Amino acid sequence: QVQLVESGGGLAQPGDSLTLSCAVSGRTFSRYGMGWFRQAPGKAREFVAGISRSGVGTYTRYLDSVKGRFTISRDNAKNTVYLQMNGLKPEDTAVYYCAADNTGVVVPSVPSDYDYWGQGTQVTVSS
Repeated sequence: QVQLVESGGGLAQPGDSLTLSCAVSGRTFSRYGMGWFRQAPGKAREFVAGISRSGVGTYTRYLDSVKGRFTISRDNAKNTVYLQMNGLKPEDTAVYYCAADNTGVVVPSVPSDYDYWGQGTQVTVSS
């Protein structure tokens, strides 16, 4: 059973930075495309960032509103994917979820494309 555990969320002020981490169990982490989603109260879960599985080059995709502010990366030696969030805005407030895709899609961007999910970590941006 693949388990994903997010960490790094918390309270931040506008303009602050946070780094989210997602530790993934198992021996096949490098074969997973990885993504970050977020869901605010009363809103649908939305794709934030994704990164391709290893071995196909490095491809990333971002929600338009976070481009230039957020960066997704992975460390296969640590079975961990990161989301570096800079220039945080109040509208970034949400529960952030880490997800793993085992389907082979280069950078999936819809929830149904992902096979494994973490429990989420709260990010609150407020002054």
